[in-house]
Amino acid sequence: MSIFTVIEDRPTPQQVYNWRVWMLAIVTSCASLMIGYDSAFIGQTIELDSFRSEFHFDQWDEAEQNRVIANIICLYQAGAFFGALLAYPMGYFLGRRWGLWITAIVFTFGAGIMMGANGERGLAIMYFGRVLAGLGVGSGSNLTPIYISELSPPAIRGRLVGIYDLGWQLGGMVGFWINFGVSDTLPEGYKQWIIPFAVQLIPSGLLLIGCSFFIRESPRWLFSRGRREEAMQSLCWIRQLPESDVYIMEEVAAINGALEDQNAKIGMGFWKPFQAAGTNPAVMWRLFIGSSLFFWQNGTGVNAINYYNHTVFKSMGITGSLNQIMSGIFGVIKSTGTIAWLWFLIDHVGRRPLLIWGGVGGSVCLWIIGAYVKIKNPAENETSELDGAGIMAIFFFYLYTLFYSPSWNGTPWVLNSEMFDANIRSLAQALAAASLWLWTFIVSRFTPQMFATMGYGVYFFFASLMIASSIFVFFLIPETKSVPLEAMDSLFKTKPVWRAHGRIMQELQEANERPRVDLQELNECDDKPREEFVERV
Repeated sequence: MSIFTVIEDRPTPQQVYNWRVWMLAIVTSCASLMIGYDSAFIGQTIELDSFRSEFHFDQWDEAEQNRVIANIICLYQAGAFFGALLAYPMGYFLGRRWGLWITAIVFTFGAGIMMGANGERGLAIMYFGRVLAGLGVGSGSNLTPIYISELSPPAIRGRLVGIYDLGWQLGGMVGFWINFGVSDTLPEGYKQWIIPFAVQLIPSGLLLIGCSFFIRESPRWLFSRGRREEAMQSLCWIRQLPESDVYIMEEVAAINGALEDQNAKIGMGFWKPFQAAGTNPAVMWRLFIGSSLFFWQNGTGVNAINYYNHTVFKSMGITGSLNQIMSGIFGVIKSTGTIAWLWFLIDHVGRRPLLIWGGVGGSVCLWIIGAYVKIKNPAENETSELDGAGIMAIFFFYLYTLFYSPSWNGTPWVLNSEMFDANIRSLAQALAAASLWLWTFIVSRFTPQMFATMGYGVYFFFASLMIASSIFVFFLIPETKSVPLEAMDSLFKTKPVWRAHGRIMQELQEANERPRVDLQELNECDDKPREEFVERV
């Protein structure tokens, strides 16, 4: 099967798979470039001697230094947690486009404030800038997947939302290698550590320009706000089809039907999703699943590696410049795995198999690495070169990365962007993104203490969580690939979970086969039959 093959829920004109949907996904995914870059650069930049000298780390003992480092890193996640929650009212009242514009503005201010920090002013201004930038990326982590999901044709929705995660990984790869570049080529001093901070302004600037001049508002959001004329213009522009085309008429009919159903079941007001979350067991269950996915994602240990890769590689006996090179290779492998996930795996293999086998394979790798650290204790028995066992540990570390990247890396974002009704999607994404940043905050805050007290047990801890994540997915999460957003309710009601996808796709195929010949002929009909069809839908 070609990477460009699409599995459709109904016959779709080729114009729908046009450059505009890809451009909109790429532009808005600059938000994830900001997140990915920070996760990679910050941990290494604050380890630079130039940074430590600037802020007088030598005046503190090791415990105080670890506390300051953890504060610099985790205040960003704390801001992101609240930013993810604040994105709900922004997305509801202002829309996806202007919400993302505000995201870019807030992050840019935060990044600029960070650059004002130096030894004389102290770290307080750095802390404030980190919180402000976190507010920006938190709201972006909410709004971007929703926006992309709402404009995506079902057959390529996974790939389009996957661009968001690809941006995250590309930003991370750039962050790893920029740190290596400045530490290897620039003399120790102010420029060496300020340049990585300044690079943050590039993706935020691209997002700001894109939101100002290139992207259109989500048609589904416009329909939900009663702005039907604007919604039709936006939908037709994105699909490159006229209003009279059958595909557009069917899509509008499906959106209208979904909105009417949601209005009857939940309501369309700002507080209605909160009421539904508190009173509707089906909604509560899906919110639990969506938020839990990010607990399991952090349970892979990847954020411990992202933010403290220096500490992780040191525990495996890798020090000096080799430590930074290995970190850079880690970023390259993550990006490569994400590209494979984006272009082939997510919309062909599906969500469930990726999460299940990613958890199993990653767990095996971490058990082996933990056993190596336990037996060899390389951190306490440093050598100038790695022996065979050390090379084996590195191999399994990168194999773990290959299992993680095309599975738990981006798939939770795809699932959360597509599994909720339109009227509750923004709130659900806010809670899911807040869950991500909550668990990321916990991991980033306590990883140094975990390595100090648990040693090799850290690897066993995350290995156990990864195998548990596969069990969670198998029994609780149905496959969602190629299922229209408007059919998600039926999907999650179908039992058993592992057979739900096949049954729903069969029902959709049967429903679409019956009228298809007549609908195709309708485009060539005169006005009267067309008017009758419009009246009927």
